[in-house]
Amino acid sequence: MRWKLEHILKKGSGSILLEDDAVLAINKPSGLLVLPDRYDHTLLNLYDLLKETFGTIFVVHRIDRETSGVVLFAKTAEAHAKLNTAFEQRQVEKKYRAIVARSARQAGTSHTDSDSINLPIIENEHGVRKMKIDTKKGKEARTDYTVMEWFDGYALVEARPHTGRTHQIRVHLSAIGLPILADPLYGDGRGFFLSTIKRNYQGKEVEQPLLGRTALHAFSLSFSHPVTNGNILVEAPLPKDMEAVLKALRKYKR
Repeated sequence: MRWKLEHILKKGSGSILLEDDAVLAINKPSGLLVLPDRYDHTLLNLYDLLKETFGTIFVVHRIDRETSGVVLFAKTAEAHAKLNTAFEQRQVEKKYRAIVARSARQAGTSHTDSDSINLPIIENEHGVRKMKIDTKKGKEARTDYTVMEWFDGYALVEARPHTGRTHQIRVHLSAIGLPILADPLYGDGRGFFLSTIKRNYQGKEVEQPLLGRTALHAFSLSFSHPVTNGNILVEAPLPKDMEAVLKALRKYKR
């Protein structure tokens, strides 16, 4: 069934990044679940695909359905236990790339090119699976970020989370006025259209967005191999939709 896995990954610009007897790293396409859906078990998910292909497989960590990029799995219980410990003890370095848009309320705010966000996070009480900042009741959460490239109203950001709270990067960047592009929960949810930045745009009557999902990508993981103890760095190139947005932003930058 390996052909099925590789076909689905390739179709979404994904791939197998690393594979040996203990570890498996996947470049997950946006839109593909990591684990089976809680309510609809018929939805395609990476875990079931990997079980069909490799048999026994262990999930080490996960990323949101709309987020693309590196996801780590273990092939043995021993490797799984060691990798879990490494994540829990914050010995794994995670780097994400995000395209952000300055929120309207902070459009005139000057942001630093690099900073650390230390804002506690808690789940929203209103039933929606959404997180929020709560300095009194929230759990510790820290994200370091660096602006890699500024554009007119947008930026390419590298985010390095030191804790693993749900939606942490999305919540933190939104909290400082840099919500991730097209994020439906913590931004405006609008996709990115070329007509937004190109003057006198003349295209199709029904314009399709260059990007229509949360513009967040798990770019790399750095960790100690659970068997050899060697240093491992796994990187996933930016997907086509994020590259298309960046190309347009660079081309029409004022």
